[in-house]
Amino acid sequence: MQPEALIFDVDGTLAETEEWHRRAFNETFQAFALDWNWNADLYRILLKVAGGKERIRHYVEAYAPPGGATALAKLSALHADKTERYAKSVVKGEVSARPGVKRLVRQAHEKGLRLGVATTTTLCNVEALLKAFFGSDARHLFSVVAAGDVVPRKKPAPDIYRHACERLGLPPSVCVAVEDSENGVLSARGAGLAVIATPSFYASHDDFSAATTVLSDLGEPDAPYRFISGARIGRGYVDVASLHDLPRPIAVGKE
Repeated sequence: MQPEALIFDVDGTLAETEEWHRRAFNETFQAFALDWNWNADLYRILLKVAGGKERIRHYVEAYAPPGGATALAKLSALHADKTERYAKSVVKGEVSARPGVKRLVRQAHEKGLRLGVATTTTLCNVEALLKAFFGSDARHLFSVVAAGDVVPRKKPAPDIYRHACERLGLPPSVCVAVEDSENGVLSARGAGLAVIATPSFYASHDDFSAATTVLSDLGEPDAPYRFISGARIGRGYVDVASLHDLPRPIAVGKE
């Protein structure tokens, strides 16, 4: 295909952020006197629900933890506190980009590809991470940042990718998504995009059969990715030239 834009998910895709989110949730629960602890195994399950507020609500409804009713009454305050704690970790430089992310973003921009973000995380989280990785250049690198509640339905619904493509002024068929989870892949494919999947730690057991190609990460010239399945692209790392190896996408997935 002849790509004209790259659209990135954020959490798990740009960086392995979910562990920092999990820690922030637990710190917030403690601060609000909630006797809750989301360990790694539980958090892997909860991540099937997109969106932080939605995740808390699901946890209360599915697990009936002590203090659940009180937590739901303070849901916005809980989520705001958690978001602030996570952002502080990002600002401190505690979160590192996944292999190939910074290189591909800058090369794509230099080669004239449009860049966008499509994520369920809140806008302030996205802006903090982009600034940490790209400094003041972030606002010039990314033409579109579609985040949080900008669309009514979250992944795996295709809404966020449709919105991003509309903002870019491009048909989905010339846009490539980079995702780390099954929900993200289904969202992008449902909107009609080709998808490069780079499974993150918490999504490593997801079903990635709908992805165009599945790689361990985007790779670097001196640290090649591990090919997992799908279309073979690049020579150990994803660059703009290798995006032409992706087959033209066909829309699939959930409405």
